Amino acid sequence: MLKLRKFQPSDAEKIVAWTGCEREFRMWCADRYEHFPITAEDMISMYEKHGKAGTFFPMTAVDENDNVAGHLILRYTDEVHEEVRFGFVIVDSSLRGKGVGREMLELAKRYASGILGAQRITLGVFENNSPALKSYKAAGFKEVGGSEEFEIFGEKWKCIEMVCDVLK
Repeated sequence: MLKLRKFQPSDAEKIVAWTGCEREFRMWCADRYEHFPITAEDMISMYEKHGKAGTFFPMTAVDENDNVAGHLILRYTDEVHEEVRFGFVIVDSSLRGKGVGREMLELAKRYASGILGAQRITLGVFENNSPALKSYKAAGFKEVGGSEEFEIFGEKWKCIEMVCDVLK
């Protein structure tokens, strides 16, 4: 059983270790970081830069022993704070395929609606990241129109836009 808490700088070292090879890293962050690999300090610096506006919320999922199991960010995408977007969603590589991602997403959906007041929750996932796409669908996200393309490794990666119903 997981719980979701605010990201702590001490979480960063574990989280950046899960990104694996550069291809996997880019599936996780697209082009949001300029270089690979990133360090814990890179992550902390980015979060400090974005976190001051009160619209950016890095979160960590921990197990019953307070071991870091997953991570994601939530951020408002509109000025009236009704839409929250999930990003940088990642699970400890040793826990993937065990439902941890889905459980973390359910906790994040409750946080987004109950604490942040979200009326709509969105995310983007690369179509070539089938494990993540499967996890998002299992957590109730549905594909919606519109997508963005990124050029990564000289390839065009299509990012699928997804949305889920807010829990009431």
